[in-house]
Amino acid sequence: MTAGRLVLAVDGGGLKTDLALLDASGALLSLVRGGGSQAYYLGVDGCVDVLESLLASAIAEAGLGRLERPFAATAQLLLAGMDLPEELSALTVAMEQLHWSDRLVLGNDTQALLRAGTDRGWGIAVVCGTGINCLGLGSDGREARFLSFGPESGDWGGGRDVGLGALAAAVRAADGRGPRTQLEDAVPAYFGLGDSLDVARAFHLGEIPAIRLGELAPIVLALCNEDAVAAEIVHRLTDEVVAFAVAALRRLELTADDPDVVLGGSLLRAVSPRTVEAVASGIHRVAPHARVVVSPSEPIVGAALLGLDALGADAVARARARTELDAAAALRSVVVVDRLG
Repeated sequence: MTAGRLVLAVDGGGLKTDLALLDASGALLSLVRGGGSQAYYLGVDGCVDVLESLLASAIAEAGLGRLERPFAATAQLLLAGMDLPEELSALTVAMEQLHWSDRLVLGNDTQALLRAGTDRGWGIAVVCGTGINCLGLGSDGREARFLSFGPESGDWGGGRDVGLGALAAAVRAADGRGPRTQLEDAVPAYFGLGDSLDVARAFHLGEIPAIRLGELAPIVLALCNEDAVAAEIVHRLTDEVVAFAVAALRRLELTADDPDVVLGGSLLRAVSPRTVEAVASGIHRVAPHARVVVSPSEPIVGAALLGLDALGADAVARARARTELDAAAALRSVVVVDRLG
């Protein structure tokens, strides 16, 4: 293995960023995780700083010592928030100056999810993490993309939206405007406060950062089978996922075909099988032959596979990369849970 044959893969979001180094055989050399890397929030320089720090950690973890640039044969940097050509262009200019690789590819994190969930090279990907987004790729190369700005572009369905829905429902239950719900007790209990009104005040005054709203999403998922209000929030999430997927299928004229529709992101990978079935049912009303799947792997796997694809790697190398990255990601999750416990 030489540095020139390295594959560098990045999956970046609003809350976390994964960076992996592999060799051309698909062997995983290192996998590191850091904070969010969205240039929209951090600026281009802030995004670059996060990525450079992660790369240094990955090189050290892999025991590669000092490497001359370019480090890798290919680098796949797939980041949330890379939705406009001008945003992509600004970050591309900055990254090209760092000479990470011979071949640099920047794109949206939906590309990583689609590749993680299907080997076909086309289909639909809907991601729900901090926010929600969708990518459609036709077998003929056509694309269907969405602005995914948030409320400004009509989006609802990320972890923040679900968390805000939980807090709003808890407050409305407490002040009498809405129906009673277990969220009224669960939301303040999570933050260690007296009631949901205290939680609302804390967010309003900045005592709890707004970004922590997404932490309430798992509570909604946990309660949705026994609480009507939580169930309604999840029902809305289901409708929004279906709306994205159906719009992409129609725009690409795939409703009569058999595309893979890949669901992913921390939120959609955590929903119940019943919710996945509801999403599939909504999609099948428009595209009866579509295959709806929850991605078996995290998006960093898709970013790595795209890098290996660019090198012309064979099926054995691709399978090795998926297996080793899946195992490393699972081990990291176990370690985190153990530390929290």
